[in-house]
Amino acid sequence: MAADPYTTLGVARGASEAEIKSAYRKLAKELHPDRNRDNPRAAERFATVTQAYDLLSDKDKRARFDRGEIDADGNPAMPFGFGGARGPGGQGRPGGFDFSGDSGDFTDIFEGLFGGGAGARGGGFASGFGRRPQPKGGNIPYRLAVSFVDAAMLAPQRITLNDGKTIDLKLPAGVETGTQMRLAGKGQPGPGGAGDAIVTIEVQAHRFFTRDGDDVRIDLPIGLAEAVLGGEVKVPTVDGSVMLKLPAGSTSGKVMRLRGKGFHKKGGGRGDQLVTLMIDLPADDAALTAFARDWPGAATHDPRSRLGL
Repeated sequence: MAADPYTTLGVARGASEAEIKSAYRKLAKELHPDRNRDNPRAAERFATVTQAYDLLSDKDKRARFDRGEIDADGNPAMPFGFGGARGPGGQGRPGGFDFSGDSGDFTDIFEGLFGGGAGARGGGFASGFGRRPQPKGGNIPYRLAVSFVDAAMLAPQRITLNDGKTIDLKLPAGVETGTQMRLAGKGQPGPGGAGDAIVTIEVQAHRFFTRDGDDVRIDLPIGLAEAVLGGEVKVPTVDGSVMLKLPAGSTSGKVMRLRGKGFHKKGGGRGDQLVTLMIDLPADDAALTAFARDWPGAATHDPRSRLGL
């Protein structure tokens, strides 16, 4: 049986979802097989940590585990009070029943509770009630690297499982690094059926896009003439390039919004793309240098006046 998932992740039983997620990310990064190629024990612990997070990140499973309805493997727990057997000298083991003496009273009780005698079901009470279900096979963890643009656009992904089979995945809205997807029945085989494959998503960084919640940010270089005079400039987005109209007199740091060009939201709709303008001046431009030196406005324009300098 797997260890207590709270102990595995090193969190308190009353830990919040954010604390559980943070603990898992820290351990997963430390134990990831790619960083521990010569340490098989780290890979085993990585699988154990992932299994613990899989249980605690599922609100329903976590509640059932806390109530003692399932064990750390996600299997139904043994009904209370059963499973004991008589030991030497007629002593019952802790947790069991002592059926010594007249068993007829017990037969009557169970007939009343379950609508029939133990003998009528064949094999007696002990063989027909309280039998633990056969355990399922273990879950198999996977990590899937997804490009920034694919994550924003929810592009279909393909993953090859341990058995060599290829599966096409549909990313969920709101996908981010740490998002987990369950492939039922794609884990290790077991007496009670196969376990699941647990795919953890890792969204890769982009060379000029960054993520801010459901929004996408980009620093957009513009020329001096474009800043002063305004005009239309081409801007890359996760959907492809679009034209953005700059107002005359734009300054570095000005943020412009392209609506609906961000990540897909869990509740529907999409975030925006936030474009920060960055004026880019050419180096060693004699004409620009002469203009700045002779520009009469230089004596009256103080860009730092609002700072009290």
